[in-house]
Amino acid sequence: MTGSSNFPSKSSSSGGKPPQAVKFSTPTASGRVLDFSRDDDMNMSGDFAGQQSDNINYTVMMPPTPDNQPGTSDSKQYGAGGTAYGTTRFASESQQEGGEPKMERRMSSVLSSVNNKSMLLRSQTQDFDHNRWLFETKGTYGIGNAFWQDDQNSFGDEGVSMSDFMDKPWKPLTRKIKIPGAILSPYRLLVGIRIVILAFFLAWRIRNPNYDAMWLWGISIVCEIWFAFSWLLDILPKLNPINRSTDLGALHDKFDQPSPTNPTGRSDLPGIDVFVSTADPEKEPPLVTANTILSILCVDYPIEKVACYISDDGGAILTFEAMAEAVKFAEVWVPFCRKHNIEPRNPDAYFNLKKDPTKNKKRPDFVKDRRWIKREYDEFKVRINGLPDVISKRSKMHNSKEEKKAKQLAKEKNGGTLPPDYTSEVPKATWMADGTHWPGTWYSPIPDHSKGDHAGILQIMSKVPEHDPVMGFADEKKLDFTGIDIRVPLFAYVSREKRPGYDHNKKAGAMNAMVRASAIISNGPFILNLDCDHYIYNSLALREGMCFMMDRGGDRVCYIQFPQRFEGIDPSDRYANHNTVFFDGNMRALDGLQGPMYVGTGCMFRRYALYGFEPPRFIEHTGMFGRVKTKVNRNSPIVRDRNGDDDMQPLTSDSETDYPQKFGNSTMFTESIAVAEFQARPLADHKSVKNGRPPGALIAPRPPLDAPTVAEAIAVISCWYEDKTEWGDRIGWIYGSVTEDVVTGYRMHNRGWRSIYCITRRDAFRGTAPINLTDRLHQVLRWATGSVEIFFSKNNAFFASRRLKFLQRISYLNVGIYPFTSIFLVVYCFIPALSLFSGQFIVSGLNVAFLTYLLLITICLTLISLLEVKWSGIALEEWWRNEQFWVIGGTSAHLIAVVQGLLKVIAGIEISFTLTSKSAGEDEEDVYADLYIVKWTSLFIMPLTILIINCIALIMGTLRTVYSVIPQWNKLLGSMFFSFWVLSHMYPFAKGLMGKRGRVPTIIYVWSGLLSITIALLWITIDPPSDTIQSGSIDV
Repeated sequence: MTGSSNFPSKSSSSGGKPPQAVKFSTPTASGRVLDFSRDDDMNMSGDFAGQQSDNINYTVMMPPTPDNQPGTSDSKQYGAGGTAYGTTRFASESQQEGGEPKMERRMSSVLSSVNNKSMLLRSQTQDFDHNRWLFETKGTYGIGNAFWQDDQNSFGDEGVSMSDFMDKPWKPLTRKIKIPGAILSPYRLLVGIRIVILAFFLAWRIRNPNYDAMWLWGISIVCEIWFAFSWLLDILPKLNPINRSTDLGALHDKFDQPSPTNPTGRSDLPGIDVFVSTADPEKEPPLVTANTILSILCVDYPIEKVACYISDDGGAILTFEAMAEAVKFAEVWVPFCRKHNIEPRNPDAYFNLKKDPTKNKKRPDFVKDRRWIKREYDEFKVRINGLPDVISKRSKMHNSKEEKKAKQLAKEKNGGTLPPDYTSEVPKATWMADGTHWPGTWYSPIPDHSKGDHAGILQIMSKVPEHDPVMGFADEKKLDFTGIDIRVPLFAYVSREKRPGYDHNKKAGAMNAMVRASAIISNGPFILNLDCDHYIYNSLALREGMCFMMDRGGDRVCYIQFPQRFEGIDPSDRYANHNTVFFDGNMRALDGLQGPMYVGTGCMFRRYALYGFEPPRFIEHTGMFGRVKTKVNRNSPIVRDRNGDDDMQPLTSDSETDYPQKFGNSTMFTESIAVAEFQARPLADHKSVKNGRPPGALIAPRPPLDAPTVAEAIAVISCWYEDKTEWGDRIGWIYGSVTEDVVTGYRMHNRGWRSIYCITRRDAFRGTAPINLTDRLHQVLRWATGSVEIFFSKNNAFFASRRLKFLQRISYLNVGIYPFTSIFLVVYCFIPALSLFSGQFIVSGLNVAFLTYLLLITICLTLISLLEVKWSGIALEEWWRNEQFWVIGGTSAHLIAVVQGLLKVIAGIEISFTLTSKSAGEDEEDVYADLYIVKWTSLFIMPLTILIINCIALIMGTLRTVYSVIPQWNKLLGSMFFSFWVLSHMYPFAKGLMGKRGRVPTIIYVWSGLLSITIALLWITIDPPSDTIQSGSIDV
């Protein structure tokens, strides 16, 4: 201890002298501490005679604690409430008034006991033995939440115990983490500087035309102005990126621990319905879908509160029976994952992991269990892959029996002989395993049994889980699941009814059918939608998302968007399939505004927000750039009585008389709306939580399923249910666009909701992406076509409400405008070739001003990109791949999307798109085999033309300059620089055309020859050669 003897001494009640202090000396040079605390007089002669008295008068004032007062009984130690430093808040007024003498007596007892020679025993080295002192005095550490002595009955008269110190304070479930100012401030500054430089550069370009090539100068100016505008739309929403984190421990303490309102400790978390959509088992293999379903059934969330639904929009029996096999395998796979804490819980992904499977596994039977479950999974795969043959053979067998019965009946009617004109009228049906007709699509389609014409199907495939845990036991035929909950969440197969003459609205219609069916069966207040190839990679992902929904202000959140992560991408990511610039850059930045856009999969919705209702509170932005903010409470009478446009009004008023017209005529469905809204509220455990629900409101069991409930669920998926309702218009997924996801998210933001971007430490979900160039371009074509549809619809952000933030409006404007950049990009990619052919350039010459502006713009763009890479966490290579594919996609898919969008608006021609194929991952020899497959498509024409023309132009421009009498090298270098810029961006496209062995396809030779001949003929026509060639002053 270090200190001095400047504490004021207090008189002892016994002798009036100050208490003798405990005195110590300073450490010696050898590191030992010499103690002088003795009852006998100290001999200060010798080495210590000349020292100052500071060492002698070193005083330690020891406050009274329960363990250093041997003269006071335990029941009276803190009765007066006094300490060496004053009274405490636990003492009463009478104790504080008369407590001084008792405190002084305790102080005297403490100091005398400390001075006792028998207690201050020394070791052989004459050092103070602290451990011995604690043992003999029964010393403790006092009172607090670190230690509490068992023999302490109470703290004063108030009965305070250690539990009073262990009460945890209220904690938020999430935390917003701002980007460091050292990164964000320079980023914003550089954006502003580049905007100024671009303004000066464009002004300089306009004031300094190239009179020798005005046509070239005009084209380039228009393109550069549009590029600057497009860059502004992209960069402005990125000015406020943020990060977020969740506290799963706090979520567990609030919802899964015993409390006065929840004495049993049953989970108080709300329910979640998980939607998986599929349409074609040929392009979306059933094994991939089954693995996704298995990962959902294993999720780490209260089992009785999870329900999984799969929408089979094709009505295929192959998908139906594959799901039945998956549920059967889940009975052993789900408990195995819980027993050994398996990650990931997709069996195919787990068994293909390259790391040691025994790492961090503590149970001794893990290796045995893993071998057994691996054999079971191999058999499961064999059964899934053999289903087509099984179904085909079964159907042939039953059809042959039906044919025999029909012939026998015809013979009986014709006197025992078969009529000569007999023709079989028995349809070639598809049969289920129980010997009945499959109500969906048959292998040999007929009316009522084809893809666009079949009955609605809803099948509860798994047993409805019990409300209480069901523990397993040791089974010789299976694994030892003793002490493991073996329940499996609810799983239902849904295939909505389809009939000719109805517009079924593709995926959006299928999702809305699942919304209605799930509301009848489980009515989870939250909905997670996944594609069939996106599985749960992090079993805690649902809890991570629930932290945002259940936190303060969570009642204003309409959805939680998770980033999309992909597997099976080639290491170089040739076509930017990971799309990290968008998911880690743009989406993270939007989270700092009103929230990220909905991108189709990996999104947790609030069911109440999907129904088209307004948030309980929102902010209206008015004034220039939306700087004036007005907070509005929807429940106030002023807002409820205010009139506005129909889209801004809540879907319901105080009465529910308009429900049948807006939601359909299902009373059971309309009654579920209020229940879903209440259960989705955050926990009202703090005064700052608004619109909350009381703790313990969700611990009651769900009502059991019965036949009328299932019948009602089948009724709401009929094709006629949406007639004269607002489904697809203001309720559920929005119709009218191939990118229904973006439109649905936009509508929610436009009503005042906000969304959250949840980036977890371990990826929440993982899926597959097309690595083939053709498939990738078709995917981009569908996205761009949907953006063009948005631009020409009422969902254009130009018509957004005041509830949409200004920069959020800019981001949605960019969604509808970015495909039109392709027109200017294609033209600009031809400018270098035109410059090389004509011998002119976009400026009159490479003067200092032009080069300075070009250098400054390039430096600013580079620094901005580096800082963006820094705060987003992406790699430079990923940023460059994104830039390359922006040019490839912009000159191919985006251009065609603009043409298709214009045709739809002007001529009413409907847009069809191709379903993206999902890889089953069966090719173990080369997992990237699809990367090298060249599948010709019309989307290749424009980028291939740009590539070939620029190559030809480089050769012809160089020859022109070399053999020119007065070579203009500055114009050649400028044109060559821009031409190489185009070719460097087209490199992945050229590499994709050459395949695995680098062979150039025949089509490229043919196309190159045609383009070369065309260019030569055009050149001769436009600039015919003269009969004389001048060289100096000599005519040849």
